[in-house]
Amino acid sequence: MAAQKINEAHDHIAKAEKCLKTSMTKWKPDYDGAASEMAKAAVAFKNAKQFEQAKDAYLKEAEYHTENKALFHAAKAYEQAGMMLKDMKKMPEAIQLIEKASIMYMENGTSGTAGMALDRAGKLIEPMDLEKAVDLYQKAASVFENEDRLRQAAELLGKASRLLVRLRRLDDAAVSLQKEKNMYKEIENYPTCFKKTIAQVLVHLHRGDFVAADKCVRESYSLPGFSGSEDCVSMETLLAAFDEQDEDVMSRVCNSPLLKYMDNDYAKLAISLKVPGGGGGKKKKAPGAPQGGSAGPPPAEEDDDYEGGLC
Repeated sequence: MAAQKINEAHDHIAKAEKCLKTSMTKWKPDYDGAASEMAKAAVAFKNAKQFEQAKDAYLKEAEYHTENKALFHAAKAYEQAGMMLKDMKKMPEAIQLIEKASIMYMENGTSGTAGMALDRAGKLIEPMDLEKAVDLYQKAASVFENEDRLRQAAELLGKASRLLVRLRRLDDAAVSLQKEKNMYKEIENYPTCFKKTIAQVLVHLHRGDFVAADKCVRESYSLPGFSGSEDCVSMETLLAAFDEQDEDVMSRVCNSPLLKYMDNDYAKLAISLKVPGGGGGKKKKAPGAPQGGSAGPPPAEEDDDYEGGLC
């Protein structure tokens, strides 16, 4: 079966080469016909599990479509070549081709397809390279934002925010979360804004910035339905406990279902949160209690616990 498919692929390659030949009666190469034959060759190689040859055939198809100024089809072929590299476990090279495809989609005016390609690339690389996945999700979000497709942009930023937390890039996570929240506010998805406020508070408290955490809650009072909601009451209670160094109350809030059942990365921030200064016990408020964002960094053992929980 495989041998038959390989022979079939070579037949299509021969036909593609014939399409490119010129003569006295045929002045221009038939790039469209050559691309079509190369696409068929690529599928035949793929079915025969000859991924290297399938990749090369897709790249040739992309080349012929580009010569024919058919950018959308060229981009599709580059994306398919990338998928062959994925099957060969050559992930960085696969991502490069998918990014190239996304640029061509943009040049062709099909930005939505470009954004979806970058999202797919992010999912592919995420298990092995979180930093690259963040970059791809952020690029995809920008594409959708430029198209005024804010729901898709916010969802992609959400993926980036969670990975930034996992990477402990908390300053960047804080910026990303604010941008997410602004988008959800613009499309009037207020319940999701409430959840983003909780995530912001957790990130800022881990950054040691009580003032920024408090500001996020105060700004959310303008959101319809936030004031008096479970999300609001929990954050007010958490901030008061953090400020008063009340370990018991803070632990109760952080282990409540509202926080425990958030996305895993934020739930881990909640359960690893400690009062500033590391002093256990209830209401041990020192003269240097955190004000104006002066809280010190979390104790070393908290960091280790958090990071260990992610491995």
